[in-house]
Amino acid sequence: MTRNSANPSDNPSGRKNGSGHSRRVYLVDGARTPFLKARGRPGPFTPVDLAVQCGRPLLLRQPVPADAYDQVILGCVNVLPSEMNPARVAALRMGMGEGMTAFTVQINCGSGMQSIDTAYKYIRDGDSDLILAGGTEALSQSPMMLKDDAVEWLAGLNAASSPQGYARHLAQFSPTDFKPELSLVKGLTDPIVGLSMGQTAEVLAQQFNISRRAADEYALSSHQRLARAQKEGWLEGEVEPAIAPNGQLFSHDDGVRADTTVEKLGGLKAAFEPPYGKVTPGNSSQVTDGASWMVLASEEAVQKYGLEPKAVIVDSEWAALDPKIMGLGPVLSCTELLKRHKSGLNDIDLWELNEAFAAQVLACVEAWQDPEFCQVALGLNEPMGKLDMERLNIDGGAVAIGHPVGTSGNRIVLHLMNALHRQGLKRGIATECIGGGQAGAMMIETV
Repeated sequence: MTRNSANPSDNPSGRKNGSGHSRRVYLVDGARTPFLKARGRPGPFTPVDLAVQCGRPLLLRQPVPADAYDQVILGCVNVLPSEMNPARVAALRMGMGEGMTAFTVQINCGSGMQSIDTAYKYIRDGDSDLILAGGTEALSQSPMMLKDDAVEWLAGLNAASSPQGYARHLAQFSPTDFKPELSLVKGLTDPIVGLSMGQTAEVLAQQFNISRRAADEYALSSHQRLARAQKEGWLEGEVEPAIAPNGQLFSHDDGVRADTTVEKLGGLKAAFEPPYGKVTPGNSSQVTDGASWMVLASEEAVQKYGLEPKAVIVDSEWAALDPKIMGLGPVLSCTELLKRHKSGLNDIDLWELNEAFAAQVLACVEAWQDPEFCQVALGLNEPMGKLDMERLNIDGGAVAIGHPVGTSGNRIVLHLMNALHRQGLKRGIATECIGGGQAGAMMIETV
């Protein structure tokens, strides 16, 4: 297992720039689209469509000209051929000017947080003052792929040099070779260990003895918490409605199942290790479309434009481990943050831990209590302890909201900022596991 500190340990608040002064980096504002569950066919929005839907109103409510930003950074995993470098396409469509530099980042599930972290370091180090950082994903529009045999047949047909050769090649046509494959399925399978993401969650459920009942109860809690947040209006201002080309309005996350029960969830079949597996469609994150943006600014930009920041980024951390147990990544990245800031789990007021799978979240909670794991994997003399579950994902998570891969890391930082403000709290950590065996974590404090 390896770890990569975002900041030197002797200066956890950030590196000093050339003038010798540490630059604070503020989170000013943010917005996201509703997260829309994929329903077996392409959704109404491309990744750039989604980014524009929430980006335009966010930019309009800032006292900053759209072309005054230094750059745009956007996380996206499933980039469509018609939208190469979606960051630049989105920036142009949002009216940020032809001179706006923009680039796209990709680190699987951490892409939306990577955009924030990259912007954070640009501003912290004095290279920028105002950056729009986001994440977007339209998983429902993941391309269909032809099998290798079909590609070879088409290549041979194209190479035929005579009518006779063309006819002979046509005779070799096999309809079964042209059954398309969904690229999303391949993308959610790790090429090194050969396990799907759901299978890695099964590994953790076995390793930490997470029961099917416990996973279903956690999933139920996620739906109930999101339903409450929607009912109470706690997501207003965070979620910007999206309007499809046909005029259909999408105003809220549509994957929430407020009426589900543990009994209903318990009736679902195991998805990845039938018949006795613990991971089901009901206690896994949903395949979803959505986008999210955050505005980051230096103190100079805050003063220049009269901005009212909501939070400051304290620190960030990235970690890596065996892809087979990728879901434990948050334990590594967060533990390094906590050690650096001499904090315990419950010294943090609120946590946003992306719910890739209910069993994966519960395994992280158990790992912090496991003496052997903490000693061998984390280098601790004693366990970190029990995380207070009332501090964790207080308004639901990806099991209920959905997990647009390139977006989620951005959404959890955005919601953490807003939830801390709503509850009058100070410090929080947002973290996610990352397919391929990595993890990211970010610590913020309200202003």
